[in-house]
Amino acid sequence: MNVKGMLKENSLKGKTVLVTGGATGLGKSMATYFLELGANIVIASRKQEALDKAKDELINLHGGNVVGISCDVRNYDEVENTLKKIKEQFGQLDILVNNAAGNFISPTERLSHRAFNIILDIVLKGTCNFSLAVGKDWIKSNQKGKMLNIVTTYAWTGSGYVVPSAAAKGGVLSLTRSLAAEWAKYNININAIAPGPFPTKGAWDRLFPKPFRAFVDPKKRIPLKRFGEHQELANLAAYMVSDFSDYMTGEVVTLDGGEWIYNAGEFSWLDKIPKTLWSVIAKSTKKK
Repeated sequence: MNVKGMLKENSLKGKTVLVTGGATGLGKSMATYFLELGANIVIASRKQEALDKAKDELINLHGGNVVGISCDVRNYDEVENTLKKIKEQFGQLDILVNNAAGNFISPTERLSHRAFNIILDIVLKGTCNFSLAVGKDWIKSNQKGKMLNIVTTYAWTGSGYVVPSAAAKGGVLSLTRSLAAEWAKYNININAIAPGPFPTKGAWDRLFPKPFRAFVDPKKRIPLKRFGEHQELANLAAYMVSDFSDYMTGEVVTLDGGEWIYNAGEFSWLDKIPKTLWSVIAKSTKKK
């Protein structure tokens, strides 16, 4: 597919956007499109080498202003320092995208408490840290702002084998709606996206390792029979952080090709019934 950018040129011109976990994967894809739309971009992650590489790639593609700041989202002092650096360079931060995450598949009984805590700390604590630091700054400055959190569809339902992630993302989902209700009076909009399968090098190899692929075809779980394209997610994210979405807050948008709702449906398995058999079934049910 050749998915094009959705918004008009310069839709984010003059805005400064921070994307946590922005050096790779979906974070980098969102940052790339925000840059294309005229925003100043700050990407944050723990590895400066990855940040420098991503920064160079983004500038070579689109030019503009891109800054990479090494930050551990679990450390509140580093979070505050990141915000300080952004304000020193750009004057203010307009948009926060809480994208930094960690995940892996495992039977829960095989996990150590440390492994469990690492995911909770990155996903939930990291999102809380940045939301609190940035939100306080916006409120103090009487500044309009947009926050976008990245959750998952199993934030609603929970899921086996990714229990730390499910617990953490469930917390982020609740945080999104709770803060949206409380901070709307400050002109702060807080929304979230729940992506389905969007292949990325790091996360994809951890969640769908090659030994599993002989037994499970993730595309068969998706009614649209394909994975998401990064630009599709970037388009939605750009709308949700732009001025076009000013009347939206506390909303969570699922973008998964129908995977979640299809597999939640009790009778979705009837797709496997051959079309020719439905006439026989209809006659049988009418008799009864």
